[in-house]
Amino acid sequence: MISNRTDFFAFFSGLVRTDHLLKLEKNQRRRFPLYIDGVFSGGGIKGLAYIGAYQALEEHGFQFKRVAGTSAGAIIAAFIAAGFTSEELNNELGNLELRTILDEPKSILPYKLFKWLPIYWRLGMYKGQALENWLDQTLQKKGVRTFGDLPPGVLQIIASDLSNGRIFILPNELHKYNIPFENFPIAKAVRMSCSLPYFFEPVRLKINHRKIVIVDGGVLSNFPMWLFDRENVMKERPVLGIKLSPNINEQPPREIKNALQMFEALFSTMKDAHDTRYISRKHEKNIIFIPTEGMLTTEFGITNEGKEDLIKIGKEKTLKFLKNWAY
Repeated sequence: MISNRTDFFAFFSGLVRTDHLLKLEKNQRRRFPLYIDGVFSGGGIKGLAYIGAYQALEEHGFQFKRVAGTSAGAIIAAFIAAGFTSEELNNELGNLELRTILDEPKSILPYKLFKWLPIYWRLGMYKGQALENWLDQTLQKKGVRTFGDLPPGVLQIIASDLSNGRIFILPNELHKYNIPFENFPIAKAVRMSCSLPYFFEPVRLKINHRKIVIVDGGVLSNFPMWLFDRENVMKERPVLGIKLSPNINEQPPREIKNALQMFEALFSTMKDAHDTRYISRKHEKNIIFIPTEGMLTTEFGITNEGKEDLIKIGKEKTLKFLKNWAY
């Protein structure tokens, strides 16, 4: 309790000094970036929340040295690696009519019912070429097109090689397919990582007269934090993961009452199994969990209000996390 005038002035001076130090610390952060590596999970349209998370991190002076991601996480990682700020990303994605990247294959079949039949051969409702074209055009605004346009190791993208049954890390493992990484388009790599089975057609690579089928990286690793945070290996800098889901310990059990719910549960379990084994209490302290329940991965008809809500929750959860993160 403040008992006299002298104590009051001492107390008030302390508040002023504290406020001054906080402002000084904020300015110092702006002058001296805090370098980190970042990993982003998949999540489809819910990945818009990453814009808000990125905004919060920029405001606190953090800059990414290396980034990695799967599916939606691959998109944000590619843009960050190319040099986009959170404001620029907000403009690019905010002005994008998401339905324009859904390119249905042409069909001579007259009835809407039969439009599902090509999935049997094409393996997807949408071609995915429009998505790749948009990614390529946007990245070129920063003078970036291929992996050769970026410093080595800055960007890593996860896809799934179904033909050989294994995780495919781009660009690191392109040499295994006899493909030079310097000329390989980043947009194509991201499209591979985003090729959600039966939604987008898989990408087919022709290797030694064989066609290799590549699909969404989330099939085998939806949150590849293991790329930068390995056991018994000293990290070059802090690694921050951002995951579009609640903490596994806070996630309620799934209700499975019909075949559709069972299929969804099977796919989700398969998608997260590899990464769930990896995430331990040790790693949780370096992961921002952004719960996005109620939003579908493929909700391309999302309204502007829905976009803003996702960006808002991404920023709120990140700001809350940063209050206690021991960088």
